[in-house]
Amino acid sequence: MNSPTIDISPDAQSLMKAAAEHVVEQASLAIKARKRFTIALAGGSTPKSLYRLLASPEYRTCLEWENIKFFWGDERHVTPNHDESNYRMAYEAMLLPLAIPEHHIHRIHGELPKAEEAAEQYEKVLRTAFKCTGSQIPQFDLILLGMGTDGHTASLFPGTDAVHESTRWVAAPWVEKFQTFRITITPVLLSQARQTTFLIAGREKSEVLHDVLEGPFQPDFLPSQVIKPTTGHLAWFLDREAAHDLSPRLSP
Repeated sequence: MNSPTIDISPDAQSLMKAAAEHVVEQASLAIKARKRFTIALAGGSTPKSLYRLLASPEYRTCLEWENIKFFWGDERHVTPNHDESNYRMAYEAMLLPLAIPEHHIHRIHGELPKAEEAAEQYEKVLRTAFKCTGSQIPQFDLILLGMGTDGHTASLFPGTDAVHESTRWVAAPWVEKFQTFRITITPVLLSQARQTTFLIAGREKSEVLHDVLEGPFQPDFLPSQVIKPTTGHLAWFLDREAAHDLSPRLSP
């Protein structure tokens, strides 16, 4: 794995612009090389701001939307029109304003009665969309990730078995703190992406970010530490508030 890069913006607004330029660059590289761009979207307020910016007049003409395929890194065990649905958030913030056709949208069916069923179904969706056979593993061009104040990313939460999953592409861990199941892609896929990018903003994330980047490796407590691409690149896009507790060597 190449050494991770850390990009620090002075504020959240600048962070969004830096992230938008990053997405445009990754999309351009992928489409030039492979005629399409596959992206796994994240939930959360920071990615939502990015999606709105990408759909704005400033950026909507910068991407070849007809060559982009959208997937999700994780989903709540809810219907697609639920307020907590990651699909709904991204759809309303970006996909609907851009009139992205349905056949370019590959969502997780969190409305299925059993979360495990949704995980199994999504693995089939990925296998078909990426035309995987045998032991082939999908390789996203870009996976976007956020991070919670507990160090979780996607729906890999502290203490869940999914953090250590080594065979399944998609899992349905029970998250005790929320008393619910989640559906999430696993480290098997997260380690294969050509580009994996964290977007983190706010002082409330600064302490855990320091622990993730500079503390001992303890993924059962800080699942974000498990994200270590085997051949791709890992990047951290931060605002100055999130980077507040990083040492000078990481936060010049």
